[in-house]
Amino acid sequence: MPDSVAFQGVHGAYSEQALKQHFGDSVDIFPCNDLNKLFETINNGTVRYAILPVENALAGAVQQAYELLMDSDLRIQAEVILHVHHALLAPSGTNIKNIKQVRSHPQALAQCSHFLKRNGFIPMPWYDTAGSAQDLAAEPVEATAVIASELAGKLYGLEALATQIEDVPFNYTRFFVLGHDDPPRGEFSKTSLVFATRHRPAALYECLGEFAERGLNLTKIESRPRRNRPWEPVFFLDFEGHWQDQNCQEALARLLQRASFVKMLGSYPAFRVESVGI
Repeated sequence: MPDSVAFQGVHGAYSEQALKQHFGDSVDIFPCNDLNKLFETINNGTVRYAILPVENALAGAVQQAYELLMDSDLRIQAEVILHVHHALLAPSGTNIKNIKQVRSHPQALAQCSHFLKRNGFIPMPWYDTAGSAQDLAAEPVEATAVIASELAGKLYGLEALATQIEDVPFNYTRFFVLGHDDPPRGEFSKTSLVFATRHRPAALYECLGEFAERGLNLTKIESRPRRNRPWEPVFFLDFEGHWQDQNCQEALARLLQRASFVKMLGSYPAFRVESVGI
């Protein structure tokens, strides 16, 4: 299936919505139980692309996603921004007043934390949003609801007791489309990489200064533990521009000289902030 796309979750997952937003409804899709399986599926050639959730505007980064990216040779093909709306779902005929506990992925629970507290619901972490809907539909549990998409509710025959329950309307999730080759250059590009600094004063300052001196706008920087070297972090960095641009090439060349480790994750077509109403 060379033209198929893998996503993490079951049908009705937000990753599937993002996939269809980018590729359209006619693409062949391949659900995967977890992110490890997602990477395995694209690496063994079962699919051509995979879509990976990397961060949410409210709940922050999907840490496992970045760890898997760092260990992978895949290249980012594109950035996808999905406006996420959550719904409270339960078997038909359920009264919201009788709900005591709510299942969902920890990210979704975090994005609806005020709603849960306001209603006195006990959050119950689950492996997946749409998966929680599928499981509850298959085996209903008294006084239990789930947080998932309205699409998942329709797919699995659950009733929406409340919609758009995310704490704030500014609820966007960012995804990467992954593939094996470098993508065609887009009208507006971002570049993502990961690097580690040398252990000395001002090392990070000097690395970041290479981008500032060349007028490159950083859109993300986040540190993560370096698993093979305790207490020595790595930094995930996004900046506006394509690696083939002269100022980008100069900054990257200088970064290679200053850093102890640099890995390019990809230069890819990206969304402008204003294009998604953010």
